[in-house]
Amino acid sequence: MSELVVELPTRRATREHGRSLAALLGPGDLVVLSGPLGSGKTFLARALCRALGVPREERVTSPTFGLVHEYTGRLPIRHADLYRIERAGELRELGLDAARDDGALLVVEWGEAYQRELGGDALLVRLALEPRKSHVSATGARSLAILQRLSAAAPAGRLDAHGQSG
Repeated sequence: MSELVVELPTRRATREHGRSLAALLGPGDLVVLSGPLGSGKTFLARALCRALGVPREERVTSPTFGLVHEYTGRLPIRHADLYRIERAGELRELGLDAARDDGALLVVEWGEAYQRELGGDALLVRLALEPRKSHVSATGARSLAILQRLSAAAPAGRLDAHGQSG
């Protein structure tokens, strides 16, 4: 399997997708969120954080200007937005690689160009607007195991007719 496509027609479906992903994530995992502006990257990141135990009282917002927000749920979470990063060298200053090495889950918006610098083996979640869907793929052994478990657990009604290829 190379890709799982999940239909996300409602906010509820997106929250459920976040819960499904969160149940499979562990220390040191990397989730890269991509898609056009307004496709729901931060909304999905918030759903992941809530499912991982970040309290509702704690705001989970886009880290566009702060670049990295730190949260604590059942594991430490670093939510980053790399939209404004221009060079891979700038990532070192953010400490994301060190946080991942220390067991933090990295949830990175606009990080597709920096997968290698973030340690590789990423679960890639590409969000589409029309129609709203999530295209999930993997770049390494750990992320592939997560993708396979996610696919096995996905309700058939949430999968696109072409949701599995490869």
